[in-house]
Amino acid sequence: MSTIKVIGIYLGKSSFHLIGHDHSGHEQYRKHLSRSKLIKFLSQAPATIIAMESCGGSHWLARKCQSLGHEVKLIPPQYVKPYVKTNKNDYIDADAIAEASTRPSMRFVGVRTEAAQVIAVIQRIRSSYIKERTACMSRVGAILLQFGMSFPKGHGKMKVLFQWLADNGEAIPPMLMQELIKHHEYYLQLNERIGKQDKKLKRLVEQDEDAQLLKSIPSEGYLTAVLIPRTKTGHSIKRLFAVHNAVGFDTQLHYAFLFDCNQ
Repeated sequence: MSTIKVIGIYLGKSSFHLIGHDHSGHEQYRKHLSRSKLIKFLSQAPATIIAMESCGGSHWLARKCQSLGHEVKLIPPQYVKPYVKTNKNDYIDADAIAEASTRPSMRFVGVRTEAAQVIAVIQRIRSSYIKERTACMSRVGAILLQFGMSFPKGHGKMKVLFQWLADNGEAIPPMLMQELIKHHEYYLQLNERIGKQDKKLKRLVEQDEDAQLLKSIPSEGYLTAVLIPRTKTGHSIKRLFAVHNAVGFDTQLHYAFLFDCNQ
């Protein structure tokens, strides 16, 4: 085991394929382990480089490997693909991951903290509520159109749906009205849930000094500022910098200070 330079792991939901490479890049072993056996194996292995593709389940395992004394390298999947040899299978993917991690020009993804992953979950759930709220409004519009009413778009009209129906003067079947009432209540519930997610994100921004600094830049709100506690790297800031440069907004001084804070 002391000859192993890197272990490439192809991640699955409940099983994992491993390949160990020595310092010459030659395969020394391959294993197929369950999640519990993988953790046990890595806890007994000498400290080495653990390479994985960056995906939803990689950050948890990366933190676990770091706690066991290993160095972790997460690689974007598109950067691993050129190293896949012959017909694709799980062992070949693990081998490609191990080889890609040793390339001097390879780019890696930072390991997210547990808090950063929680923030990502909050944002993902918020996005799902917004998507469902939009679908809810579209359903109401489609239903009314079937009864000869063209309902205007926008949250302003949706919030006063029944006032609009009264002003429209069309007769509404009683059973249809019951369905519209229930659907409108669902719309209001989604609004409330989105508001709660917004409050969570705003609190996170208020608790992070770097996020507050980003929010101080004109045109930047809390949804952008929350990227700071979510990633704690300069990558997201660099993308924002490029966008502001494209529109001619001078934020160089602000971003330079942010880079210093996040190094």
